[in-house]
Amino acid sequence: MTTPSTTLRELVGLGQQPGKLGDAALIMIDLQNTYRHGVMQLTGVEEAIVEARKLLDIARDNKVPVFHIQHDAGPGSPYDVRAEIGAIAKEVAPIAGEKVIVKNFPNSFVQTDLDEQLKALGIKNIVLAGFMTHMCINSTAHGGFNLGYAPTVVASATATRPLQTAGGKVLTAQQVHEGALAATRDLYAAVADTLGDLRLA
Repeated sequence: MTTPSTTLRELVGLGQQPGKLGDAALIMIDLQNTYRHGVMQLTGVEEAIVEARKLLDIARDNKVPVFHIQHDAGPGSPYDVRAEIGAIAKEVAPIAGEKVIVKNFPNSFVQTDLDEQLKALGIKNIVLAGFMTHMCINSTAHGGFNLGYAPTVVASATATRPLQTAGGKVLTAQQVHEGALAATRDLYAAVADTLGDLRLA
């Protein structure tokens, strides 16, 4: 049986306790129709959207600031924000007062004003949900950490797809999901497996 390594978070004293949603901002990343069907459909996408909606409801009920991130890759792409395919899923669509930030890179902080908006609110803790686990979720967690934020990823509210290694081995979506979270959990973010593991206060 393989023994897990001590994480870098533990070595530097950050620990693995998920952050408190009550003093954080909720960042809903790329919860777009892009991932519900077609070439970019994710494994477990519908279940993740259900979890993301529950998380969003908790945030709204507790007056937690919410930021919706929407990826735009231009007309004709699966990420065309001007088309239905690139729209934010109706179940988690923004309401009045919630910020929508359009990005063009996996890291939600790159060439956007997300950092400035969070700083203006005095927020240090960020809770991340959305798509894809190994791509924009991880990239934003890493980017946020490098800017001094304390990210928490809600695993049940994200999802991904099967990928092939350089050697030709196909990893299932679950393997990609778990590997991505394990890598990010080593340093960049705490991980809440389910909503029940996320603290409100």
